[in-house]
Amino acid sequence: MIVVSVMYPASAGAKFDMDYYRETHIPMVGARWNACGLREVKVLHGAGAPGGGAPAYSVIALLTFDSAADFDQAVAQHGKEIIGDIPNFSSVQPLIQVNDVVV
Repeated sequence: MIVVSVMYPASAGAKFDMDYYRETHIPMVGARWNACGLREVKVLHGAGAPGGGAPAYSVIALLTFDSAADFDQAVAQHGKEIIGDIPNFSSVQPLIQVNDVVV
């Protein structure tokens, strides 16, 4: 099992339309990628850092797949559409990381 982290860095003046993201983008991700092995999506909204500082990321999406091969297939089939939708809700490009689940 893997978890793909899609992390939107927090920065002054950055745009992020959470309503569009929640109501349009994430359902589109599910509609396209569920058939490719997407098992679960969690969306985290950065609330702060320890000690009251600003969060490093405004939003983090965690996408669970059975394998990296499943994620690669999802990106090959629908990645252009999904990544192409980012400007509709965010002015920053996310950092994407593939993680092995250890525990």
